[in-house]
Amino acid sequence: MSGSSWFQRYLLPGFAFKAFVIGGGYATGRELAEFFLPSGPRGGLMGMALAAVIWSVICIATFTFARATHSPDYQSFFRHLLGPGWIAFEIVYLLLLVLVLAVFGAAAGAIGAALFSWPSLVGTLCLGVAIAAFVAFGNPSVERLFKWVSIFLYVVYALFVVFSLTAFGDRIAASLALDVPTTGWIGAGVTYASYNVVGAVVILPVLRHLQSRRDAIVAGALCGPLAMVPAVLFFVCMLALYPQVGAQALPSDYLLQRLDLPLFHVAFQLMIFAALLESGTGGIHAVNERLARAWQLRSGRGFPPRARLVFAGALLVVAMLLADRFGLVALIARGYRALAYALIAVYVLPLLGLGLWRLRAARPVAA
Repeated sequence: MSGSSWFQRYLLPGFAFKAFVIGGGYATGRELAEFFLPSGPRGGLMGMALAAVIWSVICIATFTFARATHSPDYQSFFRHLLGPGWIAFEIVYLLLLVLVLAVFGAAAGAIGAALFSWPSLVGTLCLGVAIAAFVAFGNPSVERLFKWVSIFLYVVYALFVVFSLTAFGDRIAASLALDVPTTGWIGAGVTYASYNVVGAVVILPVLRHLQSRRDAIVAGALCGPLAMVPAVLFFVCMLALYPQVGAQALPSDYLLQRLDLPLFHVAFQLMIFAALLESGTGGIHAVNERLARAWQLRSGRGFPPRARLVFAGALLVVAMLLADRFGLVALIARGYRALAYALIAVYVLPLLGLGLWRLRAARPVAA
């Protein structure tokens, strides 16, 4: 797209990818506790570094393949990659999306309960309404959300690190010095990366700003660091209360209570809510864009905001009911690992095998 800025070409894809993966578990610390703390402080950091490298590699391959095959949404992408088997990805993705939205809803409910003593369903409903409002207006609304929430998020995480190091620096250093076995960090990094890497294909609508293969490679390489740096910073802060922090449903709230900074506590919880909002918006927007393309091909007209809103509302109702029924910890512990293996089978392996082979065999797209 001519006239695209350097931000849209290089940073927006990484911010959009981060928006998908940060979600309810990463933003609250629950995913980090579930996947990385069992390997110990140093093992957890190694697992996170491995996950970031995997994200960058898959994002580079995904963005390059999408540009070469002119795939503006995930359905077009998988039609080119899997042929008639594209439906397998759609089934897995919709299952993952419902699970992810349920996790987000459970996290929003926990935040509302922690901050305002609301019933958990109230916080969940607030998140659902906000997501539906943003996805109703398509790409411009979603891209603005990614930009401004990302800025807010990085600022809050930076302050979190400063406050935590000031208050708990000696405890963090002591945890890093512990002689704890690092076993399992490879499996944790691969599993965590695998179910989150679907974000690379979810954010295809924002790749319309890329102007060359070089843009696709640079933007893809930046996705891993942009998405993982806040997680690493958060993980280091969590080490101040290792290992007991690993048993908390909301590790972030557990740590914030001990920092005893009431105004920052509120700001951090608002940041988490904003992260949930951008993550849920990104996941539903990907499906809306897939439906919009099909609508355009059949009717020759644009996909109306009302239709985007109705679809988002239906999907959110199912997810929020799951959130209210099962809760945050159970959803993360039971659902994510199973879907990680499914995504490896229908996305990662075909992309790194058949997809890269087709890229090598095809005539390059002009840079």
